[in-house]
Amino acid sequence: MTKRIYIAGAGGMLGEAFHHVFGPDHELKCTDIDVNADWLSLLDFRDLDAYRADVEAFKPDYLFHLGAYTSLEYCEEHVADTYATNTLAVENAVHIANRLGIPLLYISTAGIFDGRQETYDDWDDPAPLGHYARSKYAGERFVVANADRYLVCRAGWMMGGGPTKDKKFVQKLMKQLKDGATELHVVDDKLGTPTYTRDFAANVKLLLERELWGVYNMVCGGVTGRFEVAQYLVQALGLTEKVAVTPVTSDYFAAEYFAARPPSERLLTVKLDLRGANVMRDWRVCLDEYLADKYVGYLDR
Repeated sequence: MTKRIYIAGAGGMLGEAFHHVFGPDHELKCTDIDVNADWLSLLDFRDLDAYRADVEAFKPDYLFHLGAYTSLEYCEEHVADTYATNTLAVENAVHIANRLGIPLLYISTAGIFDGRQETYDDWDDPAPLGHYARSKYAGERFVVANADRYLVCRAGWMMGGGPTKDKKFVQKLMKQLKDGATELHVVDDKLGTPTYTRDFAANVKLLLERELWGVYNMVCGGVTGRFEVAQYLVQALGLTEKVAVTPVTSDYFAAEYFAARPPSERLLTVKLDLRGANVMRDWRVCLDEYLADKYVGYLDR
């Protein structure tokens, strides 16, 4: 059955995936403060009155709240803006969803854990290290405590959107390769779980269809680390003989990436597995598909 879905903060890599996955079967209104596609319209969700008026005018069946500041360094240097965007705007979404009597989707992050454990399941206690993680966890807690019906889905290391929207690890490596790099310095002391945005959106769709509300870890299969992902990327591109992947510690990038990061952000999808509702594929399969979908010819230009 066709539903009306309002997607706030849809201008990034995750919004692209939700538009792709939900667009064919549902009526969407996608907004963002950065209108970078013809299917987006302007909204600053930090403005409660404007946010509420726009959502109410659309009369949606669901409210998806996607947007956030995700640069840890920006969040450490712009604390007030971080909490206004990553926390208070989420409270806005909860108030609106409850007022309309509709379910709310909120995107949380593996970064809410401190990394003292090697892996984290859905019921482990978060312990955020910095303002990014703290602001996201504060949003998660508010949703759980106050939303009438909700999905909180925790993502890992995001990949998706292609060169124009991906500002994360895969695109940073691809940009270096495009610029002619023959050596990639990659940290070998950071563990985590890649999360393909298309699979993430598809898994949200399944949970909504089955009305399995609650908090879920939602990441690709196959726990790994930054160094292994980089090695696989170079191999998948057929560049093993041309590009060296050199392991370094996080201290190598300390000046550029000064914000505290957990040594492990590896999430386990225990709850999805127990419910028989896990459609997240292995990260290698997803990376292969992502490259084939968004990066054909990229290194040739």
